[in-house]
Amino acid sequence: MDTTATTQTPTTIPDLRPVLARALDQAGRLVTSTDPSDASRPTPCDEYDVAALVDHLQAVVRRIGAVVRGEPFFSVPREWHSEDWAADWVAGRAGTDSALAGADLERVVDVPWGQAPVGAALGMYVSELATHAWDLAVATGRTAGLDDELAAISLTGAMDKLPREGRGPEIPFGPVVDVPQDAPAYDRLVGWNGRDPRWTP
Repeated sequence: MDTTATTQTPTTIPDLRPVLARALDQAGRLVTSTDPSDASRPTPCDEYDVAALVDHLQAVVRRIGAVVRGEPFFSVPREWHSEDWAADWVAGRAGTDSALAGADLERVVDVPWGQAPVGAALGMYVSELATHAWDLAVATGRTAGLDDELAAISLTGAMDKLPREGRGPEIPFGPVVDVPQDAPAYDRLVGWNGRDPRWTP
């Protein structure tokens, strides 16, 4: 994501809530069905094992709700320590769904990369959720059910907001991993977001 502090002014904001729900559904299926015995397995995110990645996703689902409500995004820590992955996901999702139901998509809010209308911020969270779903799926051997159409939608937003060059330490994605243009959408999404689609545990 472009973390340069900018303000995006509202024009006509598309309603990405249905797409976000799809991304949340996919991430939720993976989080709630992950076996705790996989907690220490590595993931494509070098700093996260499976348990830490699940904790980060628990934070993401809550951070979306905070942003939509106009609360400081940093009021939710980067990792939400979870003792019960399934129950904690359901609780976090319920709070965010409640916030999304009455969201003003054109209201400008603070986000990690500057300021943006709520509707635009949702697009970046779609990409983050779709990418981390792949991280968790590939770490635990469950990539078969990933939503390639969702990946294609996510890639469009990621390429628009996340620069190809100049990804310094303030940008939480590594350098682009080039993949063929005719590769599956998920390979292209994770490659743009700094993952090697050929990664294995």
